[in-house]
Amino acid sequence: MWLEWEPAAMAVVVLVGLVIALRPLTRRWAVVVSAFARELAIMFSLYSVWRLANRLSLMQVDGAMWRGRWLWELQRDWHLPSEVTIQQMILPFPLVVQFANVYYAGAHVPAMILFLVWLFVFHRPRYPRLRNVLALTTGACLLIQLIPVAPPRLIPELGLLDTPLLYDQSVYGAIGSGIAAQLTALPSVHVAWATLVGLGAVLVSESRWRWLVLAHPVLTMWVVVATGNHYWLDGVLAAVLLAMAFVAQRWSPITALTRRASTGDTSEGTEVVPAGEPVAEPVGAEHA
Repeated sequence: MWLEWEPAAMAVVVLVGLVIALRPLTRRWAVVVSAFARELAIMFSLYSVWRLANRLSLMQVDGAMWRGRWLWELQRDWHLPSEVTIQQMILPFPLVVQFANVYYAGAHVPAMILFLVWLFVFHRPRYPRLRNVLALTTGACLLIQLIPVAPPRLIPELGLLDTPLLYDQSVYGAIGSGIAAQLTALPSVHVAWATLVGLGAVLVSESRWRWLVLAHPVLTMWVVVATGNHYWLDGVLAAVLLAMAFVAQRWSPITALTRRASTGDTSEGTEVVPAGEPVAEPVGAEHA
């Protein structure tokens, strides 16, 4: 079970204290530990805000149900594929359903953690801006989620089952409790984070296997719909917010992460080198 916001906030306090204590030291290990502690403090801060915001609600449950039905009807008017059809395709296969439930509950946060650690360790010059894109995207999602929207699994007449509940794999408790709030369907943070992981891996890495990471956002979009936790438009809006976050960073998500010295880009104090050459920098160098 993921942390609630209180222990996450306490972790921020401890990490900030560690950074302050190590600041006067100039030894290599102190610089490295301080850099990791600072970034962990930022991530735990974002996480605690996300967890706390999930408890907030500006309107009643009835309003959330109405908005969920309205979103469903809007998708029908736009002739989007039916979420019911997607779910019914997997219901005859219990193992597939259980895999979807586990992926929805368990892949979301670990995938982002692994992505951020990979960036921080192996691609430090790219880390600060992608971390900022993550913060902007998550913040925008949380602001919109302050207006509750019920997921399709909570609206019986839509015909979608709560597949995690069927197999005793639900991460939710009563309304507003459990690992995450239940009335924050729009937009999908799952899809926003997964898309950032996939896009970031493709644009940053030079490995020929990097394209396989795109399976994560595709699979996430399928899982959130098949389990009855989200509408199609939840994922669409999440992707739009992610694109806007890239623009807010004054980045082109197609070319900016692959620029090299030929462009003369030395922003944020990072040294850009020609393609194919390693970035020579000390392990504890500050780039954020």
